[in-house]
Amino acid sequence: VQLQASGGGSVQIGGALRLSCAASGRTLSRGSVAWFRRAPGKDREFVAGIKWSPKYTRYLGSVKGRFTISRDDAKDTVHLEMNSLKPEDTAVYYCAATPAYLIFSALGDDGNYDYWGQGTLVTVSS
Repeated sequence: VQLQASGGGSVQIGGALRLSCAASGRTLSRGSVAWFRRAPGKDREFVAGIKWSPKYTRYLGSVKGRFTISRDDAKDTVHLEMNSLKPEDTAVYYCAATPAYLIFSALGDDGNYDYWGQGTLVTVSS
């Protein structure tokens, strides 16, 4: 199973980007998928996660209301819509997936994910 993350780039403060995560070898329509990020000089942190059947989502507090995680059924791709971007959102963003249906509290633990994408860089500047 390989995950391909894309959509990163450089934007100004207040701008928007949409990250995408596509999988080869398995569908993203089952289990759990999340986005993590690693900012320069910092540890990797959870950003957003989604679990299906039943569906629920979880967000890092600082991105709640600005970021939205969703799935495109037709393309079997998970997106992270990022709006009102801030300099502190600058990081390499990684998508991760597991066939497990994680409970809400477990979505944010990177140790629960089996597959990882290569990362896509997001840079927010003035």
